[in-house]
Amino acid sequence: MQWNWQQTDWPNWRYDAQHLKALEQQFLVGAGRLLGAWDHLVQAERESFQVEVVSVEALKTSEIEGEMLDRSSVQSSVRRAFGLTVDEQKVRPQESGIAELMVACFRDFGRPLAHRTLQDRHALVCRGAANVRVVGGYRTHEDPMQVVSGPLYRSRVHFEAPPSASLTGRMSEFIEWFNVSKLPALTKAGLAHLYFVSVHSFEDGNGRLARALSEKALAQALGQPSLIALARQIEKKRNGYYASLEANNKSMQVAPWLHWFAETALEAQQYSQSLIEHVLAKTKLFDRLRGELNPRQAKALQRVFAAGPEGLVGGLSASNYQAITKASSATARRDLVDLVAKGALRRTGQHKGTRYWLSV
Repeated sequence: MQWNWQQTDWPNWRYDAQHLKALEQQFLVGAGRLLGAWDHLVQAERESFQVEVVSVEALKTSEIEGEMLDRSSVQSSVRRAFGLTVDEQKVRPQESGIAELMVACFRDFGRPLAHRTLQDRHALVCRGAANVRVVGGYRTHEDPMQVVSGPLYRSRVHFEAPPSASLTGRMSEFIEWFNVSKLPALTKAGLAHLYFVSVHSFEDGNGRLARALSEKALAQALGQPSLIALARQIEKKRNGYYASLEANNKSMQVAPWLHWFAETALEAQQYSQSLIEHVLAKTKLFDRLRGELNPRQAKALQRVFAAGPEGLVGGLSASNYQAITKASSATARRDLVDLVAKGALRRTGQHKGTRYWLSV
């Protein structure tokens, strides 16, 4: 079997640009709408939004690879990396590393790509990883770099990457392509992702870096951060993501992958629009109820808003409220009834099935 990088016309990707034209235009229109909403946010709202988007991206790009991180720790690391807090919350190296990677991508999107940049980013991705031999450098092992699944006696090879000895030259070609090519936003971001994972230059972390490069390509095309939660949307379609990559790693014809990627990026853009509306709703609610909330109620509402537009999984229960606020059962019930009366929450269900949701 020949892989894409073994084709004689590598890396000349083939696709029909005309078929992507409508999606590219839709992305630019959506970007204008999203950036327009961003311009109307006050500084505190912008900070809240960027922390939420970057935190979600850090969490979800890790979840795609099967690594589950603590949301509170990641948010704390993101805020610290943005210089928005000096809290001393202890976090694991994996959480601080991926948070710093995503913040660096947000801030430094305009810088040209370089070997050193990629290697420094790899060191962040692999912070705390004990099983990676080369951290902050391209792989050097002589044995084949394969993506496999299944038990050893019946393993399946999904992809085999180029030999380690060829990586410096291949990565130089990739970096030059990334810095020079002037393709439309979604096309370049999708190709950058597929190109990078096809070379698979690191022992681990290639997927997370590929998704970060896609976001860099989108931001460069727009001239500012795209503000979209791309990894979040990919994680929601994880099986389709891997299937689409595998279906497009043996040929230079990559139209199906680009179409899948473009649609996914547009879905991510729509989510970010809803997230901005969520941030505005939070500001409006707290402004309306200023001076009317006790500290417990304010803390619980902050926690519910922190869960994002989709809310807490399963809704807020009285026991959740107690856990968040350390209130007694009777106090929790009184507080929740009062929040419903104030129009902050709405109630569904009865008895043990009672749940509370944001009414904004």
